[in-house]
Amino acid sequence: MTALTTTAVVWTLALARYLFPNVLTEPPSQFKVGFPDDFAPGQVETKFKAQFGIWLVSADYQGEPCIFALSTVCTHLGCTPNWLDSEQKFKCPCHGSGFYKDGINFEGPAPRPLERYAIRVASDGQLEVDKSRKFQEEMGQWQDPASFVAV
Repeated sequence: MTALTTTAVVWTLALARYLFPNVLTEPPSQFKVGFPDDFAPGQVETKFKAQFGIWLVSADYQGEPCIFALSTVCTHLGCTPNWLDSEQKFKCPCHGSGFYKDGINFEGPAPRPLERYAIRVASDGQLEVDKSRKFQEEMGQWQDPASFVAV
């Protein structure tokens, strides 16, 4: 093959690549995470952080025991905080924002609490999270029964 032929083949292959869309797989927006009894009171479950981008929290909120799904996205600039079990808080490594277990911001530049996702008990008794529905505390949306499951 000549250099001209090789160049033409490479350009043709590169051009052909643009004829096919990039296919990105995203996790489903609705997924089941287990049964309510699987989550001990007062605990933050971190095993869904990487795959689904949520923390499942079993805690009291306004004096009532409940389970809710918190977003793993910091409300400052979108970094991913970490759960620090020994300190019982979420801490963002980017700019130092801190959030209590219930998602309320208390330190750093984050302007508002973490968001919650819709959660319900499905017909088979498992908890089902719906990431297509978000709830913001500062807008009074955490009072919506779809933002938590009473236990």
